[in-house]
Amino acid sequence: MKDYMYLAMAKKDGGRGYAASTTGLVEEARLRHNTSPTATVALGRALTAAALMSGLLKVGQRVALKWEGSGPLRKIIVEADSKGRVRGYVAEPGVDLSLLHDEHDVAGAIGSAGLLTVVRDLHLADLAEGVVHLVTSDIQGDLTYFLEQSDQVPSAVEIGVSLNEDGSVAAAGGILIQPLPPYEPTIVERLKERLQEMPPVTAMLADGRKPEEILDEVFADVPHTLLSKYPVRFECNCSREQTAGVLVSLGREELEGILASEGQVSVDCHFCHEEYVFDRADVEAILAAL
Repeated sequence: MKDYMYLAMAKKDGGRGYAASTTGLVEEARLRHNTSPTATVALGRALTAAALMSGLLKVGQRVALKWEGSGPLRKIIVEADSKGRVRGYVAEPGVDLSLLHDEHDVAGAIGSAGLLTVVRDLHLADLAEGVVHLVTSDIQGDLTYFLEQSDQVPSAVEIGVSLNEDGSVAAAGGILIQPLPPYEPTIVERLKERLQEMPPVTAMLADGRKPEEILDEVFADVPHTLLSKYPVRFECNCSREQTAGVLVSLGREELEGILASEGQVSVDCHFCHEEYVFDRADVEAILAAL
């Protein structure tokens, strides 16, 4: 089943909710970056956070989130656009910590001291940037804190990633609940209690529950309408042409130096791990254009 996200709207009670399945998206990231179990869960949660945030965007807008902490993972950077295209990477994909209370120690891997930076491209004169200190270092707690402190919107966030014994992704997904303007927190507190009564989102997805079914359960006692369905997927916007442009920016001297020592130029995309190789003829053509 392809990953997607649904929006539920409760206009009378003034609330909205997003539920996303991101299992395939996270597995794609795991395979591309060859992440350890701890890094898979951490990156998977961050990618799911980006997918949920993409639901808040208008057409053509983008959002980027960066967790940078004192732990061995160092940093996680994820991006998403309004079409549900998500990409991301973790600085140290091989980091793996011992289980803590039978859970992957994401907080220990990210580190207790650090920052969450959220940058939105809203097609305005300047990018909209917000920064908060990490409060839980488990992704969902930090995102909740950001939405409440920086955006000043009461929010409930649940994000989960569960793995199979071989380290592959068994289930991944998330839920985001927010009030509608004027942002009265009552509906969020009510639905947050409901979330706490329900099984974890990954357990429901693993049991075959669909995002829209999960939303129906979250909003069981609240009149609501299921509205938009958004596909979400791992997709990077890098390209060979774009990478060639980056090589041009290096300048003649540096390109000639790399060519002399390596015989070619290889560029690896941080976000998707796609490798672009430019042989001697390719590089000489770039130099000729310079």
